[in-house]
Amino acid sequence: MIETIIVTVIIIIVGTAAHFLYDLTNHNKFIGLFAAVNESTWEHIKIALTPILLCGLYDGFIYGQNPNYFLAKFTSLITPIIFIPCIFYGYKFISKKPILPIDILTFCVAIFLSQFFFKLIIDAPAIPYICEYLATIGVFAIFAAYSTLTLMPLKTFLFRDPISHKFGFQAHTETFNIFKKKKK
Repeated sequence: MIETIIVTVIIIIVGTAAHFLYDLTNHNKFIGLFAAVNESTWEHIKIALTPILLCGLYDGFIYGQNPNYFLAKFTSLITPIIFIPCIFYGYKFISKKPILPIDILTFCVAIFLSQFFFKLIIDAPAIPYICEYLATIGVFAIFAAYSTLTLMPLKTFLFRDPISHKFGFQAHTETFNIFKKKKK
């Protein structure tokens, strides 16, 4: 359990850093594939996925031989994809506006649940091979969609920046850019 908590805290820290990384790197498009490029819900999901995918370097080494590994990884990736928009749009439907502390808490809870489910599945008895096979395809599908949807976002509410009302890299706004250099 302590390992799950440590990994969760690291993922939250890396995910939080990924929120600001695009601005810190002076809008580097390559970094933008992994960091938030605007304030859309998708980009907030992406900053949860970035450290979870990076965590695969660690957990793949530790648990890669576990017969449930890909199902555990798939579940850890799909959890924030489902949880973040459900909670965000659910409370926003009631409150009629976003509330930053709830958004931050939602991100943290999504990461915790992601790692909790990962550990739960890793520690479970071996699943049938077909489930692991389908989960492997799911992991690669999520990875493929992960950066592709920043380059070619769907024209839906999930990908629309609430500030600029644009999509993907074109939606980037300087409104909240605390790292912006002032012109003389």
